Amino acid sequence: MGKVTQFQAHRLSIAPMMDWTDRHCRAFHRVLTREALLYTEMVTTGAVLHGDRERLLGFDDVEHPVALQLGGSEPADLAAAARIGADLGYDEINLNVGCPSDRVQSGRFGACLMREPELVAQGMAAIGAAVSIPATVKCRIGVDDQDPEESLFTLVDLCAQAGVTTFIVHARKAWLKGLSPKENRDVPPLDYGLVHRLKRERPDLTIEINGGIGSLDEAEAQLAHTDGVMLGRAAYHTPGILGQADRRIFGAAADVDPFEAVELYKPYIAGQLARGVHLAAITRHMLGLFHGAPGARTWRRILTVESVKPGADLSVVDAALAAVSGLKDQRGAGRLEAGEAA
Repeated sequence: MGKVTQFQAHRLSIAPMMDWTDRHCRAFHRVLTREALLYTEMVTTGAVLHGDRERLLGFDDVEHPVALQLGGSEPADLAAAARIGADLGYDEINLNVGCPSDRVQSGRFGACLMREPELVAQGMAAIGAAVSIPATVKCRIGVDDQDPEESLFTLVDLCAQAGVTTFIVHARKAWLKGLSPKENRDVPPLDYGLVHRLKRERPDLTIEINGGIGSLDEAEAQLAHTDGVMLGRAAYHTPGILGQADRRIFGAAADVDPFEAVELYKPYIAGQLARGVHLAAITRHMLGLFHGAPGARTWRRILTVESVKPGADLSVVDAALAAVSGLKDQRGAGRLEAGEAA
């Protein structure tokens, strides 16, 4: 992923999140971090094989490195879908063994596959035989009444025998009955220690941890025990933290501040507007950029209200940025005056 440095034994990635990590979101995250691995939303093998590939799988070259996450369980379909992804230029193929939604369960993919580790291993062997790019697994530590120490290690060991070397582990169980997907992100307790143990006892594997990691401080703490960290909602709701990630985790020389990120993103926005994409479809991913900063509420309000209007263009982004910049300057001037008075 990018230029090799002494820091890059680690992986940092942005979790695939349905309805969030679309191509516009990924392009936005890329201006903040050059090194983090970006993921598509989960795409089922049926959709890859029979759906609108440009709409479902299209991406911009600026997104690299970017991984395609697949949902499915039939080895032949997984192999065919992975081959399509590789041919389109994706850098990694990932199998979702963690999503707990009812739709996923009825389709026999996602977290329910924790109960069928042999089938998962067969699917990963098929993917590995079909493509030359890395093939990885994102899983839970178990589902329902499974013993996590048994379910996690069994899945990992079988997949490792099939050639998988990298696992992204969401460090909590999924409850497939009685809890919603939202509740499954919070209710089952996190067990970071089990994922740390997995790394200790399987040192030759690359183990990346996911779940409940809300800041770069927490991510750095996890990197003392694992090879990588996957950020989810923290990266989406407070994307400004990604502007520090390359320096703090990969040793880059400087951060990308939110104002710089907007300027870097504007050529992409202009290109998408020229293709007929509505501004709101792009700017919805930027709302949290100034989280905690002077003018954050004004930034969100302008983008939310003005981006949905007919003909909305880059002038909306410029207006929002100018408002935030003005409030920042006012706040700074106020602090300076207070200091002089003191």
